[in-house]
Amino acid sequence: MPEIKRIEPGRRFSEAVVCDGVVYISGQVDLARNRDPKVQTAEVLKTIDDLLAKAGSDKEHILRCTVYLSNMGYFSEMNQAWEEWVSKTNPPARSVLESALPDPSWKVQISTVAVVVD
Repeated sequence: MPEIKRIEPGRRFSEAVVCDGVVYISGQVDLARNRDPKVQTAEVLKTIDDLLAKAGSDKEHILRCTVYLSNMGYFSEMNQAWEEWVSKTNPPARSVLESALPDPSWKVQISTVAVVVD
């Protein structure tokens, strides 16, 4: 049976789960709310960096990201923050979807799958 490591487990879900050398990061949002989509995206990406580090990985080893936007009109602003952050040599697969998010102040949510390197 594979070992499962849960990172920052809560009552309903874990922020990340590591199993068989893969880290699965739950959808992350900017909890400060009421910021523009570029700032929210940058904050979410910082959180993803932190969770990847706790799991023994980094953005160079991301396999896939799924980006949920509450309004597709935010695509350009999200992409500006993304392009400043994403690995230029190892960009992951990515999907961008429009979706209603649980809190109306959330404009961006990103979930991530990466390989553990530690």
